[in-house]
Amino acid sequence: MKTRTIEIMDTTLRDGEQTSGVSFSASEKLTLAKLLLEELKVDRIEVASARVSEGEMQAVKNITEWAATEGYLDKVEVLTFVDGGVSLKWMQEAGAKVQNLLTKGSLNHLTHQLKKTPEQHFSEIQAVIEKAKELGIETNVYLEDWSNGMRNSQEYVFQFLDFLTQQPIKRVLLPDTLGVLTHNETGEYLSKIIARYPDSHFDFHGHNDYDLSVANVMEALKAGAHGLHLTVNGMGERAGNAPLASVVAVVNDFLPEISIGVKESSLYKVSKLVSAFTGFGIPDNKPIVGDNVFTQTAGIHADGDSKKNLYFNDLLPERFGRKRKYALGKTSGKANIQKNLQELGLTLNDEELKKVTERIIELGDKKERVTKDDLPYIISDVLDTDLHQQKVFVKSYVLTHSKGLKPSTTLSIEIEGKSYEENAQGDGQFDAFINALKKVYKKENRELPKLVDYTVRIPPGSNSDALCETIITWQTKDKDFTTRGLDSDQTVSAIKATEKMLNLV
Repeated sequence: MKTRTIEIMDTTLRDGEQTSGVSFSASEKLTLAKLLLEELKVDRIEVASARVSEGEMQAVKNITEWAATEGYLDKVEVLTFVDGGVSLKWMQEAGAKVQNLLTKGSLNHLTHQLKKTPEQHFSEIQAVIEKAKELGIETNVYLEDWSNGMRNSQEYVFQFLDFLTQQPIKRVLLPDTLGVLTHNETGEYLSKIIARYPDSHFDFHGHNDYDLSVANVMEALKAGAHGLHLTVNGMGERAGNAPLASVVAVVNDFLPEISIGVKESSLYKVSKLVSAFTGFGIPDNKPIVGDNVFTQTAGIHADGDSKKNLYFNDLLPERFGRKRKYALGKTSGKANIQKNLQELGLTLNDEELKKVTERIIELGDKKERVTKDDLPYIISDVLDTDLHQQKVFVKSYVLTHSKGLKPSTTLSIEIEGKSYEENAQGDGQFDAFINALKKVYKKENRELPKLVDYTVRIPPGSNSDALCETIITWQTKDKDFTTRGLDSDQTVSAIKATEKMLNLV
């Protein structure tokens, strides 16, 4: 039974942009702002820091103009500073209506960075809040370095909160600025604060320096926090912020009393777009959004999934707009292959399945990356090989390609039990291989078919480490025929296609 709803504030466009090397263009910021509010359904977005640049001003203007027409203006927030109203003037020009005012949440920061007394700081803050109210700008207040403040100067933090909770502000934002909190501390500090100020709204803003941000978020919510600050893909300074996708899944699965409005099924789509815009890669094993997190590799797991979903947990990929995959490699086994064949609508008998499995294991031992898209090629290669009895074996070869020298090949081949070795040059490595082969066949008074067509293709969606299929059409006096070779190396796949031809003729 849901008993309370909490706000999710996404700060990818502000705090997430502090990721080293990341900067969004104005058009990217607008695109993501729309996606976050309309598609993902977060409650609020923090989009910029005031006074940063002219480009930042234009980005915020674009967002606020769109937000005003769609009724989202009160959900768009800007980080501001205690600067006598300069930030507020910037906000006015940008059309923003909610400021997140950055103040000092630890005595250490106040004393050594600002060199001011608490009373001086509070007085200046009050002047900014009053000025914002006059301008029709709503205020939330950040207590920078609040976590260290609670550890080392609690008296100051409570003095500050005694003052703040009497001001006309909407929210108090409590950041673990340096990512130093443990989950126990997070729960303890927030419990104290919420008990002391039951009528105020507190957001928790976690960082991930010790990889504890999600655990800290859980404890913050258990202690009664009213809102969370998160970023897509956990982007942010140093080790980043608490990641949106993981937190949404944790809240939905482990905190049944708490309700959030974020649309789970859009998390992956938004994650991929942010990654594309920033060039900030998503680790393959990153929970919820990583490429491998819904991929079963071990064959025993695929077998178990076919028998009452023995290896499923509550993180079903369909929740996040994704699908479960079954990896193909040396540990996959027949069950994984069957799962992939089902998706492709292909069926094999037991003998064929055994041979395809053996080929995939062989490729896996060579550290080749095998995908579902490779399967039709592998099946074609295996079944094609079965059509003829092998009498010709390409035993070994050395392919050389050096700058300024013609490519050459040294070839060792066995024909009906007799071994031959030849060397030749050519216009390319495969041409050199064919020339060496011609020398062998000339000794045997045999004629090779003429190569009339040569096509190379990789499975759709594959990349540089994919399997490569070479299809060669040969011509004899009587007919044309085609052979295929499969390997991760283009020249090797052509040699395999040639070996099949030699056995056919």
